[in-house]
Amino acid sequence: MICSLRVDERLIHGQVAMTWTKELRLTGIVIANDEAAKDEMQKMTLKMALPHGVKLIVKSVEGAISLLSDSRAEAMRLMVITRTVADAVKVATAFPKTIELVNIGNAGKMSNTDEKKTMMTRAAMLTDAEIQSLRELVNVYPETFFRGTPEMEKTMASSALKSVSKGGKN
Repeated sequence: MICSLRVDERLIHGQVAMTWTKELRLTGIVIANDEAAKDEMQKMTLKMALPHGVKLIVKSVEGAISLLSDSRAEAMRLMVITRTVADAVKVATAFPKTIELVNIGNAGKMSNTDEKKTMMTRAAMLTDAEIQSLRELVNVYPETFFRGTPEMEKTMASSALKSVSKGGKN
């Protein structure tokens, strides 16, 4: 079962490895990222960041969707992590109404782009294209929220999008 779909440009790090895995009682993490799926060094590094007993699978976005469609995935407690909101939309669209939590963690702060970004939360800065993807994600999963760790304040994505529409968070 997909307990959580998370957007986090860092993929796995302390917040994911320690807090979310415990909070959600995860048995596995699936990284859905085309670049990471091709990078053996990154796969090895990601595995080292996991707590003992949590399995890791790194696949392309389409490969992850295929893997998660297998009935054996239902027996596990999984978090799917994408690097971008657009990739999260692909996963969410493939599994409508079956993902327990859809969460935007760290997004857009590390990416180097000349595109203008809008500050959505302290940990998320999105380009116009990513904001459009967020609108699509909220359309599929209206309860999508921003939150770094389970202890942090939750900001509903729908509220953040209303602020952007009004020009409040530029």
